[in-house]
Amino acid sequence: MLNLRSIFSYFSEDLAIDLGTANTLVYVRGQGIVVNEPSIVAINKLNNKIEAIGREAKDMLGRTPGNIVAIKPMKDGVIADFDITEEMLKYFIRRAHKRNILLSPRIVICIPSEITQVEKRAVRESAFRAKASEVYLLEEAMAAAIGAGLPITEPGGNLIVDIGGGTTDIAVISLSGPVYSRSVRVAGNEMDESIIQYIKRKHNLLIGERTAEEVKIKIGSAAPLEEKLTMEIKGRDLIEGIPKTITITDEEVREALSDTVDTIVNAVRVALERTPPELSADIVDKGVVLTGGGALLKNLDVRMKNETGLPIFLAEDPLCSAVLGTGKMLEDIPLLKRISMQ
Repeated sequence: MLNLRSIFSYFSEDLAIDLGTANTLVYVRGQGIVVNEPSIVAINKLNNKIEAIGREAKDMLGRTPGNIVAIKPMKDGVIADFDITEEMLKYFIRRAHKRNILLSPRIVICIPSEITQVEKRAVRESAFRAKASEVYLLEEAMAAAIGAGLPITEPGGNLIVDIGGGTTDIAVISLSGPVYSRSVRVAGNEMDESIIQYIKRKHNLLIGERTAEEVKIKIGSAAPLEEKLTMEIKGRDLIEGIPKTITITDEEVREALSDTVDTIVNAVRVALERTPPELSADIVDKGVVLTGGGALLKNLDVRMKNETGLPIFLAEDPLCSAVLGTGKMLEDIPLLKRISMQ
């Protein structure tokens, strides 16, 4: 016969959530990642009704009539719009469970390391209002390190660089705690914006966010490529006001991204300068692990290796490292309690 605890665990499937600026991922204990959707909500301004959430809302970006706006409720890794984030969380939690839940789940959410107490409270309250029974907050870099398989509980330095949509989180971790951690509000979204501004300035062409992201993914790079790449892009000519198509090169995109990449590389160098000598020796041996969607920028590892002289490794699944690490903590509640943010 089922005891009360097993009945509880059946109904309250614990969740791990990577509440990202660009994408929200939800991991269900025992099932793995069940939701991976853009953190976007489409709202009808006439009646304040939510028209779409996630992928469906992203498809509306730049294509909606005047009364419908596509909103990103997360900005720089934190909640910019409390109410909309709450609705988005509820929606993704319902999607994750796919059925009515009688009892509330335990939820672990990973967030940037340098968010304020007010922002932490906003994330917690959003999760409680979305029917969580317990809420734990985990540092993004710590979660990514666990997801990338780094031995965080051992007495040795592990340097992780998690480049998300809104923030780049850098941490040196030893004995289950961050020896150094920093969150820089420059990441994937900043790269997209840099591409938009560069093309506007150099070609007098206005392109949308979706096009900029496509350019970044297809021909964006942090160091020269072996083979030159080009891409046709469509936008609006700012002088004549008509649609126009131009061809851009990987060299131009690299120039557009140079300031953003410099900021990330410099933040890694600062982390290395602030690391205690004993742990620095470990990092020289183990190298630096890159995770997050921004880590997929072509030749970022090459650029970082040239700048730091250290071996650079890309995590096995950079996009999902943080949520997989958060999910692993659902299996080890004593460790979760030890490393969660207060």
